[in-house]
Amino acid sequence: MAGRDYMGIPREEIPWYPTIDEDLCTNCGACLDFCSNEVFEQGDMTTIVTNPYNCVVGCSACAKECPAAAISFPKKEELIAILNVLRPKYAKIHQH
Repeated sequence: MAGRDYMGIPREEIPWYPTIDEDLCTNCGACLDFCSNEVFEQGDMTTIVTNPYNCVVGCSACAKECPAAAISFPKKEELIAILNVLRPKYAKIHQH
């Protein structure tokens, strides 16, 4: 999924992806089973975010699936603020 864009913005420019609290993660695999975008990989002790930019911008559904509440995301307000800055920047690039 790398190389894709979101609303004309390169996906790698948008810091929207899960963070796993290693102290809470039980490595149960619920997020792996839930997410079909291969964002996660099972590590030795905890689950790892290996493909953060495969995460769908604005989606945080995996966090609700985590029985240990170990998954967090940036605030949606932060995402909106970043998109509001990036949209005009990339709109200009696509006009040329």
